[in-house]
Amino acid sequence: MPDPNIYSAIKSPFSLEGKTIWVAGGAGYLGQAVVRLLCAQGARILCIDKEDRAFAFADEAKLGPLLQPSRFDLADTEAIGGFVQENCEQLGIPDGMVNMAYAASGKSFDALEAADFDQANHAGITATFIFAKAVGDKMLEKSSGSLLLFGSMYGIQAPDKNMYEPPMLPNPIEYGVGKAGIIQMTKYLAMQFGAKNIRCNSISPGPFPNEKVQEDYPGFVKKLEQKTFLGRLGEANEVAGAVAFLLSDASTYITGHNLVVDGGWTAW
Repeated sequence: MPDPNIYSAIKSPFSLEGKTIWVAGGAGYLGQAVVRLLCAQGARILCIDKEDRAFAFADEAKLGPLLQPSRFDLADTEAIGGFVQENCEQLGIPDGMVNMAYAASGKSFDALEAADFDQANHAGITATFIFAKAVGDKMLEKSSGSLLLFGSMYGIQAPDKNMYEPPMLPNPIEYGVGKAGIIQMTKYLAMQFGAKNIRCNSISPGPFPNEKVQEDYPGFVKKLEQKTFLGRLGEANEVAGAVAFLLSDASTYITGHNLVVDGGWTAW
């Protein structure tokens, strides 16, 4: 019989201990759960968000030296190259990058104008491309890394407008178009960087409304629940688990994949 203690010396492929991971949008509703889990798995996190959001989260989360907050808006695409270079010099080339940042106009379909559409997708598609390319190019220097982008169930399916009651608006067209673009971008980046052992995947969350939406619109929440096979909303830590898996060595042969975390929503 093998000694059962032998397995204690084997590092789990799910461990993130010693890895440096950048999380853009890390102070958001889902982002906070992601950062907490990655830190719990031993990763050192650069938490990137607009204004002082990452700093406020770091003060509240008390995750210690594993969490370093950073103030940056990816919509400032001209500054992305300098931001990536500066942080690589300070922290080293990251082992993983997660981009959870997103943009939407907040306008109704009828009120949406060309400039609104362009602005949202500049901050969504264009910024995602420039950021992922800049980080991926750095990862080329060590021939390893994992890029993880965020799509959405609404990058796969159109929203059901019958679920929304005034003053709610259906999920906006520019958001869905942007997320569909990111799912395709994931596949292209996986092809572009794959020969150098750099993976790129995406996660498409399903119904994960934040606490305020859940509190203010219980009828809407009920409809969301009924659209899933599991009959409930997703919890933020269920997205975090998928993120941790795709950044870990447990997923080293997975690339170009869009992992849908939706309780069965898109399988109808």
